Amino acid sequence: MRTTEMMNTYPAEISVDRDLLARTIDMLVACAQACTSCADACLSEETVTELRKCIRTNLDCADIYAATARILSRHTGYDANLTHAQLQACAQACESCGDECEQHAGHHEHCSVCAEACRACAQACNELLAAIA
Repeated sequence: MRTTEMMNTYPAEISVDRDLLARTIDMLVACAQACTSCADACLSEETVTELRKCIRTNLDCADIYAATARILSRHTGYDANLTHAQLQACAQACESCGDECEQHAGHHEHCSVCAEACRACAQACNELLAAIA
């Protein structure tokens, strides 16, 4: 990804560590992809009916992660309150999706991978939250 490279080209001051910000954005993008892939894999399972909530949670979270990554990529006219609220919502989404996927991880490897990605993403969001608090 070119996130760090782009962060380093931003001409004005950014009020948070650029490397931490770039790592969080990269984590969000990767987790959005993992959730999208997990939802699709769930749709191919024979037990798809039992995975409805997992599919819905994965798709909702993928959208939240992608939106959060876009918000974190914008610095002109920065609104700390909006960013803080979005990061909190994203961390909660990570936890919810991780919990849901964890319930199916014993039977579906893609859910295990997704749960792990969501846990790592939650940690990244919480680290960034601590840095901007």
